[in-house]
Amino acid sequence: MRVLVTGATGNVGAELVRQLAAAGHQVTAVTRDPARANLPAGVDAVAGDLTDPASLQPAWAGVTGLFLMPGYPATPELLADAAAAGVRRMVLLSGGSAGDPESANAITRYQSVTEAQVRESGLPATVLRPAGFMSNALEWVPQLRSGDVVEGPFGDVRIAVVDPYDIASVAATALLADDDRHAGQVYRLSGPEALRPADRVAVLADVLSRPLRFRAQSDAEAYQLLSKRMPVEYVDAFFDFYVRGSLDESPVYDTVDRVTGRPPRTFRQWAQAHEAAFR
Repeated sequence: MRVLVTGATGNVGAELVRQLAAAGHQVTAVTRDPARANLPAGVDAVAGDLTDPASLQPAWAGVTGLFLMPGYPATPELLADAAAAGVRRMVLLSGGSAGDPESANAITRYQSVTEAQVRESGLPATVLRPAGFMSNALEWVPQLRSGDVVEGPFGDVRIAVVDPYDIASVAATALLADDDRHAGQVYRLSGPEALRPADRVAVLADVLSRPLRFRAQSDAEAYQLLSKRMPVEYVDAFFDFYVRGSLDESPVYDTVDRVTGRPPRTFRQWAQAHEAAFR
């Protein structure tokens, strides 16, 4: 089987490429800049942009599996190309709030619209709705290089953060299954425990042997700072999730264990595996 992986240098896509390649499967990795992608040996890198399906035409040769990122207006055209190419299995990376294509929440809406487009395509697909990523802690690296205090928003929110490695493992299992047991499934994914930001910082403090502490930003402060980093519609979406409470990412699911046959990694395991990034 040859799998086309979109978002091949992202948190989940990169893990999926590594796992598929390590298991000896053929991989076509789509990235905007193959020269900088740092992909495993044997992986075919193709320059492409999901906003321009025509740019992916060279990538479809021999592809029978697809890992798809959400939120691109050209997705219906891309799905039609996938069907024409002979794709037999697909995994869509979505999110925990998906379900309402008419939602006023920008993140919920684009994920829900993509899920609907995938269903309408008729391609056999597995949808993954993970909780927040453990790798989001990498956003703290600049702060940790200048001091021992980590500042961040939503200090009281518990999230059962999940390792992108585990998300990729579920995706690989669904793509490579020898039957259709995963087709049509919507899998909610989580890590093994719900943690506040301060809990994650405490784990990092232990792993790094540093006296780290977390300072929660006020909502007003967080809104102002986030607005400098992303469009306001996404800031409003996160405030809808975590301040108004429209999304609860604290539940712990056994999906990773059920699908892959092993328990999900803990945040400590993730931190130990990525310790060098915080040095």
